[in-house]
Amino acid sequence: MSYRIQRINQLIKIQISQILLKEFDFPSQTLVTISRVETSKDLRDCKIFVSVLPEKDVLKIINLLNRKGYFFHKKLRKILRMKIIPTFQFRKEEKIKEAARVEELLEKIKKGKQG
Repeated sequence: MSYRIQRINQLIKIQISQILLKEFDFPSQTLVTISRVETSKDLRDCKIFVSVLPEKDVLKIINLLNRKGYFFHKKLRKILRMKIIPTFQFRKEEKIKEAARVEELLEKIKKGKQG
């Protein structure tokens, strides 16, 4: 991945997070986090990976964010100085679960060696 795409990913992540924080009212006790952003090389498409706690609300929140895709597009068009603003697709983050599972396995191995 080029440095330019990495910078764009980081910029989009920050701006989308700010918009979510300031302009969206999620149900109480719901935490929505943008974990990573993947923008295509041609800057036309952008996948935004979201983690939601509690997990029972994940599909509802992601559907809401996907329905508001044009809203994010318009907001970023005003904020960013880019020729092309990508189309956004919000997706459920799966890598966090994988990382937690690896941590759990490493902890079991560590306890096995000590015992």
